[in-house]
Parts: sequence; C-alpha cells; structure tokens
Amino acid sequence: MSQDSIEYHIEKFMNLKNEKYIIPEKKLRKIVNQAKEILLEESNLHPVTAPVNIVGDIHGQFWDLLELFKVGGQIPQQKYLFMGDYVDRGYQSVETIQLLICLKVLYPDKITLIRGNHESRRLNKDYGFYDEVHKKYGNAVPWIIINDFFDYLPISALVEGHILCLHGGLSPDIKTIDQINTIHRFQDIPGEGSFCDIVWSDPSKDVDLWALNDRGAGYVFGETVCTKFCELNNLKMICRAHQLADNGIDYPFGNNKLATIWSAPNYCFRMGNKAVIYCLDEQLNSQVKYFEDNKEENEKTIENISNVLPYFL
Repeated sequence: MSQDSIEYHIEKFMNLKNEKYIIPEKKLRKIVNQAKEILLEESNLHPVTAPVNIVGDIHGQFWDLLELFKVGGQIPQQKYLFMGDYVDRGYQSVETIQLLICLKVLYPDKITLIRGNHESRRLNKDYGFYDEVHKKYGNAVPWIIINDFFDYLPISALVEGHILCLHGGLSPDIKTIDQINTIHRFQDIPGEGSFCDIVWSDPSKDVDLWALNDRGAGYVFGETVCTKFCELNNLKMICRAHQLADNGIDYPFGNNKLATIWSAPNYCFRMGNKAVIYCLDEQLNSQVKYFEDNKEENEKTIENISNVLPYFL
C-alpha cells in the first residue's frame, strides 16, 4: 500500500464522527503484511529512545484512544509505546487495532506496539474481538489476518537501556533482560513458560518472591524479586499494564521501581476509573498526563449496538 493510501485510512479513523469505517479486507491484508515486515526487524526486547509516551491497556475503546492522542499529542510529533491489550471488551477493537497498525506502517519509529495477553487467539476468540470482526465483516478472515499480525509483535521494550516495558510482569525463568531475546515469539501465546509469564504475571505486596497467579497463567511476584531484577539488569524501573488502576497509575510496591499504567478511562464504560499517559523526557524524568473518556461518542456507540454480549468480566 502506498503512503497516500495509509494516510487516507489514518485520516478516516482520526476524523470519525457519526459514520462508520473499517478497512476493506483485501486492503487490510496488504497493510498487515507491510506491518509484519517492519516487526520482523524488531527484537523481542525492542530498544526505544526517549522522549516517549507510554500507554497501558486500551481494550477497544476507540473514542478514548482518540482522546489519548488529543492529550498526549499526535504521531509523528510525539513518540508512543503501547504495552498491549488493544482488543476485547470494548466495542471498537477493529477500529482501534486498525488505526494503530496503520500508524505503525506509516511511522514505524514513532510508535512501538508490544504484545498483551489479549493479543492471543485463545483469549480474543471469547472476549469480544472475534464476534466484533464477524459482525462488521460478515466473516472471520480479518480476525485471522490481525491475529497473524499479533504473532509478530515484540514482547517487551527497553527505553534508553534503563526502563523495561512489558504487558504483565516478570518470569522466574528470566534472570536477565537479554534472555527475553531468546524467546520464540512468532506464535500464539503459550499456556506456560517465560513468554506466557511476561504477558500474564502480576506484582503483589502479599508475596516476597513467587506464587502461582489466580488468573490461571503466569505468576505473582514480590518486591524482593522486582528489586533484585532491576539491580541485576541496571534498570531504573519497570513499566507494565495488565491490571486496572483506579487512578490510572499505581505503584504496587509503594516506590518508583514498578508502575502499573492504565489507559482505558471508565473501563468497560462503567468502572469510573481514570486513565493516564506516562510521559518520559530525554532525561527519563516522568510526567503523568490524565485524560477523560469521550462520554458522548461512547454513549452513541453503546446505543447503536444490539445483541451486546457480556464480555465485561
């Protein structure tokens, strides 16, 4: 696809109001193939330079993604690092992921997309994305195309060599960040092992080292594990997403070594939580920018959707 064609799709998404828009299947396949070629050149632990805006879960809340760009600034003027969970639960996963894919193709150095646990066929078959695709296209082919794209996503990013960004958390099988690059990522997320742990694990004040995760995948890890991992790998901090933070950002261990960042305001259109963008300058100083949900457009979307299924679990 030409640059003009990609720009056309981005403009259509960015300026959506009352009309609906999704990329036709044949064009989507071509754009995704271009994106996969770009991602092939990115390592599992993708290096990112600052300044950069770090973003947590989006979960198909398309109108709120547009609000995020209004507050944080537009690409390519601003650089972004998204930490996964682009689809499921929200009603516009299709528009959300298609906009992000187009931005990746047009501005590959200005947007980093890493993988969350919902970028998996096992999950997004049951939590909304599959049914949304089938409803909007009349078939499941675009779901297959986009999940093939998910298999190419990096599973972590490293900002200026000192801030590790991943979706979930740490793994008992990963002692050094270099080991992340040894993981075979070009597959669906497995049910166990270090790849699984990185997208599923959670921090916990209730454990010191490791414990099994109640989610049924990954682990929970304690402050001692986090501190030692950061010291061994010369990390300033770890940024992750994966858990709802009522204030948009949470520091599970009460210090700046680990931050949970959440970027879906009023999650599932009923949680009332805040959402943030975690902005790093060239010296890795941070600023937290809050943004609100687009109540007007979200309400219109909900009103126009029939046969809504209970994905909000």
